[in-house]
Amino acid sequence: MRIALAQLSTSIDKAANLKKAIQYIGKAKGLGADFVVLPEYYMALATPKTGVLPAEVAEPLDGPFVSALKEAAQVNEIYVVCGMFESSTNDDGRAYNTTVFIDRSGQLLHSYQKTHLYDAFSYKESDTIIPGDNQYKVVETEFGKIGLMVCYELRFPEIARQFALQEADVLLVPAGWIAGPMKEDHWQTLIRARAIENTMFVCGANLVGENFTGRSMVVDPMGVIIASGGEEETIIMADMNLERILRVREKLPSVRNRKPEFYREGER
Repeated sequence: MRIALAQLSTSIDKAANLKKAIQYIGKAKGLGADFVVLPEYYMALATPKTGVLPAEVAEPLDGPFVSALKEAAQVNEIYVVCGMFESSTNDDGRAYNTTVFIDRSGQLLHSYQKTHLYDAFSYKESDTIIPGDNQYKVVETEFGKIGLMVCYELRFPEIARQFALQEADVLLVPAGWIAGPMKEDHWQTLIRARAIENTMFVCGANLVGENFTGRSMVVDPMGVIIASGGEEETIIMADMNLERILRVREKLPSVRNRKPEFYREGER
């Protein structure tokens, strides 16, 4: 399985962002990728700093942004994962922070509305985003079982563990990891921790540009960084041999060795 992480900057211009996304989907295919992952809320940089609200740029899942991604996935015969803002029928002025998972035939396999919002480090995502209440479920592909979580959710090990208990092979993490003291270190450490404790590949595709850390990376089930990027726009390629998972889990059966009977019911 060859994966491409499109480490990109984004802007308030949806049309320009979409054009760049389609270009990078084509680049990923040209490099032989089976999957391309774009960052969290790549559709538009709708943040308090830009003065644009997520609800102002949000679209339904059958809107023009996702429709164009589906077409690009079909034309290039590649899986596409990308962050966007999904419109809501409620009237509180908020939207969903949604990631779409499109297969190589252009079908929307899965959409995930971020459940754990970034209300931390003096930021309050819940002011403009509605928390999702969707279940964490693996997506079945011919390359194995894929889990999906978003950015801040790396800080919640129980989310990744739910995917491990569903025998996920790969965890994809689109992100807009905001820069700050210790933040880059947290990003790298948490990706490696989620890979090691669950013995799975973890792939973090992060934004770059003002306020974002970059450093997108692919980590193997033993915690080895097999590909990573810096602070600039780039496409990061990695080959993931799923037999590596079997070998690691044979040596380190930590998920299989867990003892749920010692946990409270709500923590299993």
